[in-house]
Amino acid sequence: MSAAQLYTKYTRVWIPDPDEVWRSAEIIKDYKEGDKSLHLKLEDETLYEYPIDLQGNELPFLRNPDILVGENDLTALSYLHEPAVLHNLKVRFLESNHIYTYCGIVLVAINPYEQLPIYEQDVIYAYSGQNMGDMDPHIFAVAEEAYKQMARDEKNQSIIVSGESGAGKTVSAKYAMRFFATVGGSASETNIEAKVLASSPIMEAIGNAKTTRNDNSSRFGKYIQIGFDKRYHIIGANMRTYLLEKSRVVFQAEDERNYHIFYQLCASASLPEFKDLGLTCAEDFFYTSQGGNTSIDGVDDADDFEKTRHAFTLLGVKESHQMTIFRIIAAILHLGNLEIQAERDGDACSVSSEDEHLNNFCDLLGVEHSQMQHWLCHRKLITTAETYVKNMSVQQVVNARNALAKHIYAQLFNWIVQHINKALHTTIKQHSFIGVLDIYGFETFEVNSFEQFCINYANEKLQQQFNSHVFKLEQEEYMKEGIPWTLIDFYDNQPCIDLIEAKLGILDLLDEECKVPKGTDQNWAQKLYDRHSSSQHFQKPRMSNTSFIVLHFADKVEYQSEGFLEKNRDTVYEEQINILKASKYQMVADLFQDEKDAAPTTSVGKGTSKISVRSARPVIKAANKEHKKTVGHQFRNSLHLLMETLNATTPHYVRCIKPNDEKLPFKFDPKRAVQQLRACGVLETIRISAAGFPSRWSYHDFFNRYRVLMKKRDLSKNDKKQICQTLLEDLIKDPDKFQFGRTKIFFRAGQVAYLEKLRADKFRAATIMIQKTVRGWLQRVKYKRLRQAAIVVQRYTRGHLARRLAEHLRRTRAAIIFQKQYRMLRILRAFQRVRNATITIQAFARGMFVRRIYHKILAEHKATILQKYARGWLARTRFRRVRGATIVLQCYYRRMKARQQLKALKIEARSAQHLKKLNIGMENKVVQLQRKIDEQNKEYKLLNEQLSTLASAHSSEVEKLKKELVQYQQSHQGDGNQLVSLQEEMEHLRLELEKAHGERKVVEDSYAKEKDLLRKRISDLEEENALLKQEKEELNSRILCQSEDEFAQNTVEENIQMKKELEEERSRYQNLVKEYSRLEQRYDNLRDEMTIIKQAPGHRRNPSNQSSLESDSNYPSISTSEIGDTEDVVQQVEEVGLEKAAMDMTLFLKLQKRVRELEQERKKLQTQLEKKEQESKKSQVIEMKTEVTSDHEDFAYNSLKRQELESENKKLKNELNELRKAIADRATQNNSSNDIQDSYNLLLNQLKSANEELEVRKEEVLILRTQIMKAAQQKETGKNMESITTNASWPNSDKHIDQEDAIEAYQGMCETNRLLEAQLQDQRREHEEEVEALKNEVDAMKEELEKQQQAFLQTLQLSPEAQVEFGLQQEITRLTNENLDLKELLEKLEKNEKKLKKQLKIYMKKVQDFEGDWAVASQATVPAERRHHERNMQVAVQRKEKDFQGMLEYYKEDEPLLIRNLITDLKPQAVSATVPCLPAYILYMCIRHADYINDDQKVHSLLTSTINGIKKVLKKHNDDFQMTSFWLANTCRLLHCLKQYSGDAGFMTQNTPKQNEHCLKNFDLTEYRQVLSHLSIQIYQQLIKIAEGILQPMIVSAVLENESIQGLSGVKPMGYRNRSSSMPDGDSTYSLDAIIRQLNTFHNIMCDQGLDPEIVQQVFKQLFYMINAVALNNLLLRKDVCSWSTGMQLRFNISQLEEWLRGKNLQQSGAAQTLEPLIQAAQLLQLKKKTSEDAEAICSLCTALTTQQIVKILNLYTPVNEFEERVTVAFIRDIQTHLQDRNDPPQLLLDFKHMFPVLFPFNPSSITMDSIHLPASLKLEFLNKV
Repeated sequence: MSAAQLYTKYTRVWIPDPDEVWRSAEIIKDYKEGDKSLHLKLEDETLYEYPIDLQGNELPFLRNPDILVGENDLTALSYLHEPAVLHNLKVRFLESNHIYTYCGIVLVAINPYEQLPIYEQDVIYAYSGQNMGDMDPHIFAVAEEAYKQMARDEKNQSIIVSGESGAGKTVSAKYAMRFFATVGGSASETNIEAKVLASSPIMEAIGNAKTTRNDNSSRFGKYIQIGFDKRYHIIGANMRTYLLEKSRVVFQAEDERNYHIFYQLCASASLPEFKDLGLTCAEDFFYTSQGGNTSIDGVDDADDFEKTRHAFTLLGVKESHQMTIFRIIAAILHLGNLEIQAERDGDACSVSSEDEHLNNFCDLLGVEHSQMQHWLCHRKLITTAETYVKNMSVQQVVNARNALAKHIYAQLFNWIVQHINKALHTTIKQHSFIGVLDIYGFETFEVNSFEQFCINYANEKLQQQFNSHVFKLEQEEYMKEGIPWTLIDFYDNQPCIDLIEAKLGILDLLDEECKVPKGTDQNWAQKLYDRHSSSQHFQKPRMSNTSFIVLHFADKVEYQSEGFLEKNRDTVYEEQINILKASKYQMVADLFQDEKDAAPTTSVGKGTSKISVRSARPVIKAANKEHKKTVGHQFRNSLHLLMETLNATTPHYVRCIKPNDEKLPFKFDPKRAVQQLRACGVLETIRISAAGFPSRWSYHDFFNRYRVLMKKRDLSKNDKKQICQTLLEDLIKDPDKFQFGRTKIFFRAGQVAYLEKLRADKFRAATIMIQKTVRGWLQRVKYKRLRQAAIVVQRYTRGHLARRLAEHLRRTRAAIIFQKQYRMLRILRAFQRVRNATITIQAFARGMFVRRIYHKILAEHKATILQKYARGWLARTRFRRVRGATIVLQCYYRRMKARQQLKALKIEARSAQHLKKLNIGMENKVVQLQRKIDEQNKEYKLLNEQLSTLASAHSSEVEKLKKELVQYQQSHQGDGNQLVSLQEEMEHLRLELEKAHGERKVVEDSYAKEKDLLRKRISDLEEENALLKQEKEELNSRILCQSEDEFAQNTVEENIQMKKELEEERSRYQNLVKEYSRLEQRYDNLRDEMTIIKQAPGHRRNPSNQSSLESDSNYPSISTSEIGDTEDVVQQVEEVGLEKAAMDMTLFLKLQKRVRELEQERKKLQTQLEKKEQESKKSQVIEMKTEVTSDHEDFAYNSLKRQELESENKKLKNELNELRKAIADRATQNNSSNDIQDSYNLLLNQLKSANEELEVRKEEVLILRTQIMKAAQQKETGKNMESITTNASWPNSDKHIDQEDAIEAYQGMCETNRLLEAQLQDQRREHEEEVEALKNEVDAMKEELEKQQQAFLQTLQLSPEAQVEFGLQQEITRLTNENLDLKELLEKLEKNEKKLKKQLKIYMKKVQDFEGDWAVASQATVPAERRHHERNMQVAVQRKEKDFQGMLEYYKEDEPLLIRNLITDLKPQAVSATVPCLPAYILYMCIRHADYINDDQKVHSLLTSTINGIKKVLKKHNDDFQMTSFWLANTCRLLHCLKQYSGDAGFMTQNTPKQNEHCLKNFDLTEYRQVLSHLSIQIYQQLIKIAEGILQPMIVSAVLENESIQGLSGVKPMGYRNRSSSMPDGDSTYSLDAIIRQLNTFHNIMCDQGLDPEIVQQVFKQLFYMINAVALNNLLLRKDVCSWSTGMQLRFNISQLEEWLRGKNLQQSGAAQTLEPLIQAAQLLQLKKKTSEDAEAICSLCTALTTQQIVKILNLYTPVNEFEERVTVAFIRDIQTHLQDRNDPPQLLLDFKHMFPVLFPFNPSSITMDSIHLPASLKLEFLNKV
């Protein structure tokens, strides 16, 4: 594109400005090639002509569209240049208060000089796991990117933080380390991450100081390596420091301070442990008072000192060492206060021995006073010949004192760093590390010395490494996308680095000059002039001979050479050091000991790391100054080592910018910002990016953004890549302006802005068209409205005129009518007279003329008749004549033709051939006719036979129906007789009932009389009681009147307070439970690690968890009979095969239903029988309390039992032999239906007889046993009665007890009446049922009879042939039905046969078991107790279906098997078709039996094993939602069972009497209920954790990013970060349907497994809170989703979630209320944001959002299209003023890990224990039902 196309009217540009650096202007006249100036209009409406250099053709920079302003990434800007970068940073910083911005791979951080709430723990969790381009720029995003790349690429990482003093480098590095400590917390108990963080306050205390630019400026550089293991947990750290500013110890400029530790120690001098230090306030010491003000606003030095001491303790520094450190620091302060007295005109000086500070200095360091006093003022000179001592001048002594103070502090600093590294060191193998480099940025002051030179030298090296890394990333991106790589010319600062560090460079010449005895700074500067004057990066100032200028990459800096040599030498006198070496304090002496020449190297990066890290501390060969390395040499070596480390890692860059020098919050100085942007390399990054293809779009995003520019025929194609290529080739003619990669389109700078301009023009044209159409429609509507009004007015006016005209016309017409009638009457009368006369004349005239005509016509008619007859006769005569002639001619002609034909036939008849043909044809016809006659005869006979058979069948059927009708009538008469007998019985019962009622009335009357007497006595007592109560109430009312109000208020407040405390206590309690589970998990992990360490190394295979489980029953079954049916079904499927089972499924279902009905009838009969038996037993054994236990009775019972069993065994064996014979006979015979029926009948009869005989024997045995027991009990009761009658004295024997007798008699009568009524009702019900059944049968017979009559009538009406066909069809239908019935009957008989066989096998097995038991009992002698136990067990086994008490018995050795089968190895699918929570019921039944037998050890062991087994399963399946939900449901159900059957009245209100029988009798399991409650809480928390882990990756993509409403959201240009390596290639996106499907899965699993509805509601409340928190936190940290379209999408998605809640009946769970903040955030994005009314509406609506959240969303709000307007700063300020009265929490983000306290409400079960069935799939055969 040419300049004329770009620089058109209304285009905005940037022009230089001396105050604001760059200023915006608008072109008011199109630019043409050759114009000397550009006509502009500034923002203040002033006109300006911008001159253009025609030779350079340098036009002003173009301004980006407003839609791009405020972008997160500067590389997303279409025009990449300095003013665009500056303006974007300014807008983000001032208007949106965003301090972080991406610039490609660099994070630009602007110091806000204000504490912002964006560094809390929840913000760390929000950025953890996110891609770098997904969230708003943040230091946490850079740290997460480094952490993620370390884990993904297994490569070491570095974060390089640089910037000016006061720009916020230390804070940024501190937050990065805090992120690593939080995300990569150590897995062990070493708490290494806390130690890493604890190093920060120590290093800040000893290395940070207040400067004019920063209150907490780091005066040294540091590189911290944080080590990680293979699981990427922090295991250790190491710190390297660079170039400590030692001069600050002895000198501070105005308004600056020394290092913080000095002031902290002075502020704490009053503490008792520091009394010996001799310290006072900081103003009293020379080294801390040179800057003037010794305090910092808002900083408490004493409090910071406590934090420093705590950090020392946390890092393991002993108290003695801490005190020594503080003694050394105090000694430095005293050293600065020494009074030096001049002597002999200043050539010599001395220090008084009485000097208090000297004494304190020597005492604190433990050195001799005299020696230190002497060598502070003297120095030793050593020559080849002799050694002598020389006095020093005052200035020399001061310099030596300051050098000693600096050296002491530097050594102490190095010692502390070494001990920090030692505390952070670990013996665990390091897998990788992340380094954080906090180093000074480029510095230039009015006076620049040696420190600035070293700092700028380090920044030159870092800039070189930065440039190479940027080019490497650009090259990788181009190669990955297949874009041709072209070298970009960029500034290479290697010549400048060579100038400094190469051979004979500045540092070499400086070291050489330091070795010269008489070397001076002037000589060194002259050597620099002579050596480097020709270098392009070195210049000599015009006005100075002691300064030099170096042209750095950022700026040219003038350095003053004064002090370079002294600072590079860092001279300390040997004599003073030797005194310190002799200190009586070991630590002080160790600080100054000689070090080895080469320190041993320490390998920090182990495993995959190949970096050998050595100590960065200066290496000292010897103590004297001649052999010590210079500071420059040490710094160069440490810098080279740092660069090696950085080059071996993946770097991440953070550039800190200082917005102003006044340290004012959110004030932006463009000059200072541009200066730092140039210095830190950000603009160089922009320039490099602009030189290539800075704008990059994926094909999908480009298609969505610019589809409005595409043609309709192109959009119909499926290939988006081809569509984008076609569009760009049409729009941009220069092919060099863009390139097509594999997945992206690359654009040169400015092309995206051009496309945005075309898109805006397209939208503008469409907008104009829409506006034109709408305005036209509005005008048409207005015109139609006016036209309609005019028409209405005209209509009413015209109506009024028309009505007036009509009135006039009506009057005129009436007058005319009057005139007309009068005139008409007059004329009418005259006319009638004339008319009558005329008519008379006409009548006579016309009569005459008519008669004449009549006579004439009559004559003519007669003449015509005569003519007719004459002409007819003539015509007939002529016809007869002609016809006769014609007939004669025909006869002659026909005769001639007949003769000719007869002649020809005669000739032909004489030939033989003709005769043959005639005969052949006749023979064939005769044969055919004969066949046809035969066939008809046969058919006739057949039809006659069928007719005869049908007639006979019909007659027989009619006879049969008649007989059935007679039988039916007879049976009906019999039913009538039965009905009469029943009615008579009812009358008899009614009479008895009336008699009972009469007796009841008599009893009631007597009872009423006695009741009246009692009421009188009670009323008297009540009156007395009332009087007493009245007196008491009067007294109470007087007391209550005084304290009622106070008490009510206090109770209300106490209730509220108690509720709050209860909730807090519950949450604390559950947090403790959670912490306990976490510690328990950690303990288990450590134990596993110990076992792994102890075991020999080798490969271990984990056992497979897969197992095939088959259920024996497909339906939930409680009764035992249904289990038998299902087992038969399984057996049938196995024996017959699946095909036959599938074919006969309908018959099978019928059979199964019929079998169940029969079983139910059998049960009813059995229950009735048992009731009768129980009633008889009750009547016989009312007072029986003890059992017969004598040996004789046991022996009699056992012998009788054995005889009965032996007889039964013999009979069963005989029946079995007969059955085998019958089956064998059946196998030999044919498979006819008669044989099958006979064999089946035989088998059925045998088994029936066997069952009947068995039942008879059982009843006989039971009757015999009851008689024996009765006899024994009668003896006992007789004895008891005798003892009672002899010894007992009745209390009521002397009193009248008529009333009690009456009450007992009355109750007995009531009971008998109830029994009679119940019996009568039962009989009445049975009679009604029988009558109803008979009626149904009669109706069925009538219907069948009517059908047969109708069929008979139909057959009579049909023809004989039709009757035959109809009869055949009826017969076929009847036979088919009979066949199906027989088939069904046959299958039913076969099934019953198999079932009976199975029962017979079971009986045989029982008989064999009984025989074996009796054999063992007869051979071995066992104690009586064991025999008694066995007898009871045998009886229980024999009657288990009848007397199951809901208890399960097992042996102690089977407990591990029970736990394994029921808990450890159980799969939820195995019990999915049974009763929900079946394992819990089984466990309770086992517990109940242990309670029943009073075995406390068994109860304790079972419950402990159960809890441990559940914990083991949950630990093994810690990510399985189904398993966790399953055991949460079972644990809660077991807890409910322990409560429901505990015996506590509060838990038994909903129990049935049967359930109350199942309560525990002996043990109180309250403590175990508490343990199970703890376990339930842990399982619930694990369930929530699993569900959150599944849902959390879906939330942002599904709720915020997914386009639920297609085409609503727009795509904006993206920056480098959205294309960085942090974006995974196959990034999966989720839709809202995926979340809803997952929620459905959770809900179905929990409901299917029987989890309590209240717990399900709490689960979804927690999950919806997490959805709300994650989505809202992401919204608050992302600028790209804060738009109107996102608000619409978000509101739609939330409505879908609310609809899901309503569909699942979860409205009462409170889950919808947890979404309220997200709903209000969506509404906030959609509301208007202009006027104060809008602000009030927002404040009244957004009650669930905090002020910070509302302001944050408004700051982040971004228009997707240029037609939207941004939220103004004034509007945000208005919002803040409206919300300033709110007391909102300071946190910006929601705590998505917050967990609501869970409640487990008591939910009793309606299932009784005796109805529980144990499926065979559980393999619990060892459990015996009691």
